[in-house]
Amino acid sequence: MSIGGGPRTVAWFHCFAGIAGDMALGSLLDAGADFDQVMALLERLPFGGWALEPVPVLRGGIAATRAVVTVDDTVVVRTHAHIVGLINEARLPERVAQRALATFASLAEVEARLHQRPVDQVHFHEVGAHDTIVDVVGTIAALEVLGVDEIESSPVATGMGMVRTAHGMLPNPVPAVVALLEGMPTWGRDIPVELTTPTGAALLATLATGFGPMPPMRVATNGFGAGTREIDELPNLTQVVIGTRIDRTSGAEVPGGADAHGGAGGSGHPDADAGQPVLHLEANVDDATGEQLAHAVAELLEAGAHDAWLSPVVMKKGRPGSVVHVLCDPSGARRLRAILRAETGSLGVRASTAERWPVARTLDSVEVDGNLIRMKVSPGRVKAEHDDVARAARRSGQTLREVAFRAETTWRQQQVADPD
Repeated sequence: MSIGGGPRTVAWFHCFAGIAGDMALGSLLDAGADFDQVMALLERLPFGGWALEPVPVLRGGIAATRAVVTVDDTVVVRTHAHIVGLINEARLPERVAQRALATFASLAEVEARLHQRPVDQVHFHEVGAHDTIVDVVGTIAALEVLGVDEIESSPVATGMGMVRTAHGMLPNPVPAVVALLEGMPTWGRDIPVELTTPTGAALLATLATGFGPMPPMRVATNGFGAGTREIDELPNLTQVVIGTRIDRTSGAEVPGGADAHGGAGGSGHPDADAGQPVLHLEANVDDATGEQLAHAVAELLEAGAHDAWLSPVVMKKGRPGSVVHVLCDPSGARRLRAILRAETGSLGVRASTAERWPVARTLDSVEVDGNLIRMKVSPGRVKAEHDDVARAARRSGQTLREVAFRAETTWRQQQVADPD
């Protein structure tokens, strides 16, 4: 795994027979993602009635793993907001939560466009079921367990003909898959099977930063994830190859920064090691009110931006304006770009790559007057979560400062009483 200035870990998905959520998860388990660690993250999801089992199978004579999810109830329709709530409540590691939220946001945006309704009114059918949530979060959890910093993919194969969905018979590939594959290299096989599903397409559309042949890497492991059915024409598999990125000409390992929990190791000095890769998005705005800009910043933060802020500028013809800045994980850029354009009315968004060196932190919680208050804990500092403090202050009639002080004092007292 990439820690501090260590080598960057890259996963390349070979989608010669397409990709689905269970195939992506199966390939990562087959490549060595520890099943117990993946399950430990999945079990944080606040719903039951499901089970996951890795099953060894053969597809076209190739040994593979099939990720079999069984559920008690198969007819579950959820809104995008409901799924966001589930993921937020799970308190997953930062990078896992961001990647999962971004993946479901990509699905919601496409469904909203296809059915001509607002994103918050989108109802998921197949992709709202327990098995799909487990496939998506499980795949991202497996990437985290393997310490994968970057995801790339081959061109994506699709089938043809017609497939049956919750919306009735649809052309194959279904409209959601076609929309999600926009801008990505893809090609069709003359096979009447749904090779690429919306879930698989959403994972690549959200997480993959490059497409083409296997990137330069020192291979560490690889695995195959099996689809449900046997196909006579080819092995129904998705392959993943995982290794450390190397320079194409020198063969030297490319250093990286993010650790497996979205933080950073090493000294944190920018001249001493590489940091966590991030994108810095910007848009110039000169025709939005203060209320609109404040709402845009709030929406960007809610959608998973690391940070968002405003800078005052003087624009052409001497007009006062603002630059809206967004710092984000590359996996969330597509979603945040769309929000930035929609909320500001900007005609364009620019991006630059950067690195950051966040201090590692953990989450804890305390109770103050019966109110649960989350605590952000980092070396030498503890800080009460503002939203929880504000909620407790409203209920008790105390000031924000008093509630925050009491929460932080309670946390410190608990550490003295129980240092372990």
